[in-house]
Amino acid sequence: MPLTLLFAAALGAATPAAPAPMPTGDALTAAIADKDARLFWAVFEGCDARALPDLLVPDFRMIHDKGGLAEASRDAMVADVAKTCARRQPGGDMAGYKNRRLLVPGSRTVRAMGDWGALEEAAHVFFEWNAKESRWDMVGGARYMHLWQWIPAEHRFRLSQSYSYDHDGAAPYPPAPAP
Repeated sequence: MPLTLLFAAALGAATPAAPAPMPTGDALTAAIADKDARLFWAVFEGCDARALPDLLVPDFRMIHDKGGLAEASRDAMVADVAKTCARRQPGGDMAGYKNRRLLVPGSRTVRAMGDWGALEEAAHVFFEWNAKESRWDMVGGARYMHLWQWIPAEHRFRLSQSYSYDHDGAAPYPPAPAP
């Protein structure tokens, strides 16, 4: 048998690669931290709705303590972020608006949910750009829980459920003097 036919036969007989196992331990926490950063960058500072489809499952849902069901699907989330980003562009009713989200250091906990995915819990704070004062002003904070689904065939996580709660205004700064 010619070498090329032998090589082709060997390739055809090869078994497909097994789906990738879900990361564990520090690798799990690092993978979730990376997805979390990409998600919030796309929604806040980066204002990039095009980044969201790769981060969310199609039947994604977001529940918010201030309004209940905030997003009923990935498509709805992408459309809402796209609208908000368009409003920030020159000529939009929010032209020049900037905001950012920062994770509260030490607040993240990641737990494996079997080999299906991971539950992330953390706190974050929100800032808006104050152009008049040329500074970022903290405007509030909240907690969240994200249920990340492991997609073995894609060797990555996608966000399945988001719960955003305990929203509150920012504490006054500087703090009032003690009585």
